[in-house]
Amino acid sequence: MLMVPCYRMSSNEKGVSESIGFMLIFGIVIAGIALVTLYGYPLLLQQQTGADLKIMEKNMIVLQNDIKSLAYKTVPFKETSLKIGGGSLSVHDSGSDQSDFTISDPSTLYVDAFNAGELRYESVSAQTDISLQNGAVVMRPRVTQGSTMLAEPRWFYDQNTQTMVINLINITSTELMAKEGIGTVQMTLGETNYTYVTIDPANSDKVRLIYTPDPALDYSVAWDNYFMKISGMTRTAGTPGSGGAITYNLPLVSTLVIKKYEVQIKNI
Repeated sequence: MLMVPCYRMSSNEKGVSESIGFMLIFGIVIAGIALVTLYGYPLLLQQQTGADLKIMEKNMIVLQNDIKSLAYKTVPFKETSLKIGGGSLSVHDSGSDQSDFTISDPSTLYVDAFNAGELRYESVSAQTDISLQNGAVVMRPRVTQGSTMLAEPRWFYDQNTQTMVINLINITSTELMAKEGIGTVQMTLGETNYTYVTIDPANSDKVRLIYTPDPALDYSVAWDNYFMKISGMTRTAGTPGSGGAITYNLPLVSTLVIKKYEVQIKNI
């Protein structure tokens, strides 16, 4: 019978085998961590940024409803606590606002360069701004042109009576305020102004609105989309998104109602 010699592994060889196994497992773990860091972590950050942006969209609509309560329901004071993630929320007084609204006809100037002011959320990570201005919530990306309106203001036109109701909301503050993290927005109703005008029949089709955006913070595309939704309103001059003034003809107007509200931001 043929005898096969038995090979016994020495203690040194056993150590080499364990070292190789450890290095293989360690390499696999490091490779897994590297893949997660390279592909998974940026994806998680992107998802968190998107979640923060969605939360702030809802928060700005909540603040819009607070302003509606102050302006239209004559509630004297509103306070809302909210989470500000991925950026900062700041108030910009109407005195520093570079955009304005002007309403006139050939014989009368009804609104002269009305500055609305704004509550603005700025997200550095998402490169996006969300603004609560003149009763509307609008959003614009910083890296591309254009803007969109997330929640519309309360303007109204009645075709039967040819009555146009325009609500202008002026956001004011005694100082520049900004907040990150958890904030509490406190606001009160200031001065209100009501104008009721019967338009001369010769000018009923000549009432015009001129919207001049801030060239550095241009939301004209969002406002243009809203104005063009109003029945009978037409754009007669200017190009949305160009940074210049845009002129619109209002629909046939026999009665023009303009309401101005001042909303004072006390704290953020």
